[in-house]
Amino acid sequence: MITNQPWLSSYPLGVPYHLHYGSYGSLLDLLDESFDQYSDRPAYWCMGKHFSYQDIDLASNKLASYLQSLGLEQGARVAIMLPNIPQYPIALYGVLRAGYTVVSINPLYTPRELAAQLSDSGAQALLLLEHFGKTLEEAYGIGGRPICLKHVVITSIAEMLGWKGPWLDRFIRTFKRKVIPYTLPSNLQSTQFSAALAQGSQISYIRPSLTQEDIALLQYTGGTTGISKGAILTHRNLIANVLQIEAWLKPIEQHKTIKAWHFLCALPMYHIFALTGCGLLGMRLGARIILVPNARDLQNLIGILKEFPEINLFPGVNTLFAALLNNPKFTELDFSNWALTIGGGMAVQRAVAERWQTLTGTVITEGYGLSETSPVASCNTPLATEFTGSIGLPLPDTEMCIRDEDGKDLPVGQVGEIYIRGPQVMRGYWQQEVETKNVLGADGFFRTGDIGIMNDAGYFKIVDRKKDMILVAGFNVYPNEVEDVVATISGVVECAVVGVRQASTGEAVKLFVVREDTSVTEEKIMNVCNQELTHYKRPTQIEFRDSLPKNNVGKILRRVLRDEAQQSSN
Repeated sequence: MITNQPWLSSYPLGVPYHLHYGSYGSLLDLLDESFDQYSDRPAYWCMGKHFSYQDIDLASNKLASYLQSLGLEQGARVAIMLPNIPQYPIALYGVLRAGYTVVSINPLYTPRELAAQLSDSGAQALLLLEHFGKTLEEAYGIGGRPICLKHVVITSIAEMLGWKGPWLDRFIRTFKRKVIPYTLPSNLQSTQFSAALAQGSQISYIRPSLTQEDIALLQYTGGTTGISKGAILTHRNLIANVLQIEAWLKPIEQHKTIKAWHFLCALPMYHIFALTGCGLLGMRLGARIILVPNARDLQNLIGILKEFPEINLFPGVNTLFAALLNNPKFTELDFSNWALTIGGGMAVQRAVAERWQTLTGTVITEGYGLSETSPVASCNTPLATEFTGSIGLPLPDTEMCIRDEDGKDLPVGQVGEIYIRGPQVMRGYWQQEVETKNVLGADGFFRTGDIGIMNDAGYFKIVDRKKDMILVAGFNVYPNEVEDVVATISGVVECAVVGVRQASTGEAVKLFVVREDTSVTEEKIMNVCNQELTHYKRPTQIEFRDSLPKNNVGKILRRVLRDEAQQSSN
């Protein structure tokens, strides 16, 4: 353990330094406890229908029985490629209860990306939305490593919504998003989701004998090399992170006198932020989780927020917060019950956070983590009265430090790479020993690839991603700093900064801006940058765009912008 842990003195009253994780043999024990304790409570809501904890318990148990009947060995990988619909939590808990390993797959993957992840994971079964059937078909046409799938369970968006399901499915297929016809390989056994549940109801469930060291989840992440890697998260990793976050939230529960949690799950559950923060933590707390299938549909999202003014926890990312703030209908909502807004996944800009607090009355409590840390490693106290601009304090039993290029600890106040050690840190990368050794040292610390700094009180602050840092004439420029300045300009909707090659300085700063109207000019932007930034940090190129490329979580893809900028300059 690090002997000097200044963050402990900054802990809120009532948050323990250490926790006990041995009460649960596996996630199954944690889930069973919630199913028993909250049986009659609503667990999920989606598209007009509520599902109680008992409903989810019975359905996931049926699915677990069905999956066990397929004859897969314990620990077999079962992939889930679904959006935020009720089938997702049923699939998540069903796969775990069957004794298998969940493989989270982004539903928006291309055939190449899907083929790579299925091949790498060795998944033998897949739960799939019918809209992505064509992607699966084309994935089989990609050369390279073989796909080991034997079984696929196919569902429609509204299959679990009762009597209105067939009508809603027809509407979606006709007016929203058509299902492209597809043909799957003849050797792939295909079953409809409802049929799988029906079959499972006729089969006796056998509770597997699992330990905390068994693998629960393969969470794929790009990392610094761009090569997709499966972070191995054990039952212990996920149990630990759920209990750590629960302990961190205790002060706000008491301060706000929260009798019941109501989570808005607008982030996709295949992403580790929502999977742990909603799918597992929500179950632990007996929360009602409001599932949003598509957070980019702001009209629908705002409609849901209006329908459920009792929502009191909202996990999100900077781009989602900014988009809502720029929608006039959002300002008309009732925020009186909101207790906590959690920001993660990307840096929250101060300008966005301040506008959010002024409107909603809640501070964006920024946290930090990665797929490799289950995900939460640090977080600001939920009792904060203003946005700090930091990523907070390490959670209980979590150590963080700042190290130089040689892996040596740096003193307080110096910039370097963030390292993390704790029970939520992954075992390693799936079948990638070299990559694992590159990030996990003999001392158990995980090197994040993020550049940060720690102050005397133990608060950490992200400077930027190591790979996104721009080197201008020998000086380090961190895109986050420039973006924070530009985001304060009235009329700037969103922005992103990347480095582009330049003969005279090595790299130059290029700024991409989405603006409300043409009143936001290059001159206006440069006037602010000249006032707030030293000369080498100022953009030398500005490009206005209608939108910026993002992943499905809403994180701006600087890599895509950097590649496009470089191609245009060639």
